[in-house]
Amino acid sequence: MTVTEPVEKNSETTVFAHAGRGYYPTFVALFTATLLISNICATKGVAFFADSDLSVGPFQVLPIITDGGFFLFPLAYVLGDVLSEVYGFKSTRRAIYLGFGAMILASGCFWVLIALPSADFYEHQDALSAVVGVYPRLLLAGLAGYLVGQMLNSLVMVSIKERTKEKHLWARLIGSTIVGEFADTLIFCSIAAGAIGISTWDDFVNYVIVGFVWKTLVEVLVMPITYRVIAYVKKREPTYVLAS
Repeated sequence: MTVTEPVEKNSETTVFAHAGRGYYPTFVALFTATLLISNICATKGVAFFADSDLSVGPFQVLPIITDGGFFLFPLAYVLGDVLSEVYGFKSTRRAIYLGFGAMILASGCFWVLIALPSADFYEHQDALSAVVGVYPRLLLAGLAGYLVGQMLNSLVMVSIKERTKEKHLWARLIGSTIVGEFADTLIFCSIAAGAIGISTWDDFVNYVIVGFVWKTLVEVLVMPITYRVIAYVKKREPTYVLAS
C-alpha cells in the first residue's frame, strides 16, 4: 500500500480530511449518541424559577421554560461543527443521515416496547408509557429540527470556510450556530411544545427564545474547547491537507 505524504497547505485552497478513517467514526458515534440521549431527555418539561412571574412587555422572562435535553443537545452542534470544519459538508451530511436513521430505529423500538404485553410482575407500564409514549412526537420534532438545523449549520460553516479558508474560524462557528440553532429550535419547539405540556403562547415564545439563546450561548462559551478539538484533529488527520 502506498502512503502519500502530506503536502504543504495552500491558503488559497479549502481543505478537508477524508472521512472513513482517523477520528471520523468516533465523532459520528458521539454525534449519534448525543442526539438519541438528548431527545429522550427532552421528554421532561423543565421550569426554572417556577414560583416567579416576570414579564417584559409581551415576553415572559420568568419562569424559564425549557426541556430536559437543554444541557446536552448543544454538544451535537459542537460535534457538527468539528465534522463540518475538518471533514466537509458531504461527510457531515452522511453523519446527519446516520443520526437520522438511529433516531427512527429508536422510535420503532419504543413503539414495540410499549405494545409488548406486560408480565404480571411488571408494574411500571404506565410510567414507561408516560416517558417514552410521547417519544414519537418528540422524535418527529427532533428529526425535523435536527435535519434542517444541522444541514444549515454545516452548509453555513463550509460556505464561510470556502471564503475565509483557514482564517476566522470564530466567524464560521458563530455564524453557523446562529443560523442552525435558530432553525432547529423553532422547528423542534413548534412540534414538541404540546408533547411536554406547553399550551400557552407566552410559554411557547419563552420556550423558543430560551432554547435558542441557551444553545447559542453554550456554543460561544465552549468555543475555546471547540478550537482546541478542531486544531487537535486537523493536526492528527494525515489526509487533512490532501482532501478537497
